[in-house]
Parts: sequence; structure tokens; C-alpha cells
Amino acid sequence: MFDNFQPISIIAITAVISSIALLGYFSWKTLITSNVFQKAINLYQQEDYKGAEAAFRQVIALNSTNDVVHLLLGDTLIQQGKIEEARQQFQEVIDRAPKKVDAYLRLSNVLMQQEKKEDAIATLQKARDLCQAQRQPEKAEQINRILQKMTKNNS
Repeated sequence: MFDNFQPISIIAITAVISSIALLGYFSWKTLITSNVFQKAINLYQQEDYKGAEAAFRQVIALNSTNDVVHLLLGDTLIQQGKIEEARQQFQEVIDRAPKKVDAYLRLSNVLMQQEKKEDAIATLQKARDLCQAQRQPEKAEQINRILQKMTKNNS
């Protein structure tokens, strides 16, 4: 029966089996990540920020490139008064995805909490410019109003 198998057939069968195994592995990993992420969201909503932090960090351990999780971890850290750690999370997102407006907005908030008003203004200006470049004029105008208030209070 196996005498008629060509080497190409064996290679094809091996490739299909390997692909199915990889698909199974990634499906399993995605399911685990999704469950832990949902747990983190639930803990955050219940204001269990310490538990949410641990869960978000677990998600990052499974998938370190998910910018949304880094932003949510930063929000969780702010809730715990860990402002510098939150700043690092937001800066990491900006370094990896420099067009992520939400990261700039969160970073500017942290900079204000750290009483670094000039840095916060510069960060908001970057966010506004990104919104304009991404054709989000309403958001850019909201940021512009915030900037005007900040510079008016600075005078």
C-alpha cells in the first residue's frame, strides 16, 4: 500500500500535519490570552486594580506586542498611583507604534500629574498633529481646545 507513495506525497502530508498542529497551538494560545484579557477587564471594572494589573501583565507575557493591553495596564497603574510605571507603558506604546494617538493622550495626562506641563503640551501637540494627519478633525479640535486652555493658564 505504501509502495505507491512518492516522496513528494510524504512531504505534502507532513506539511499538512505540521500546519494543523501549528493552527491548533495558535488557536489554544489565542483562547488562553482572550480568557486572561477578559479576566483583566472584569477585575478593572470591579476596581480590583492590583488583580487587573497582574492579569494584564499575564496577557503581555503571552503577547507582548498588544498595544491596547499596554494602554490598559498603564490605566490600571495610574489607578494605583504608579504614575512613573504608567508613563513607561505609554512611552513603550509610542516607541512601538508612533501613530497611536491614545498613547500620546494618556502620556500627556501622566506628564500633567508629574507637573511636567511643557512636556504635556508638546505631547498633546503631537497627538493633535497625528489626528489631523489621520483625518480626525473633531478629535484634533478637542485637543486644540485643551491646548488653548493649558497655554492660557500658563500665561
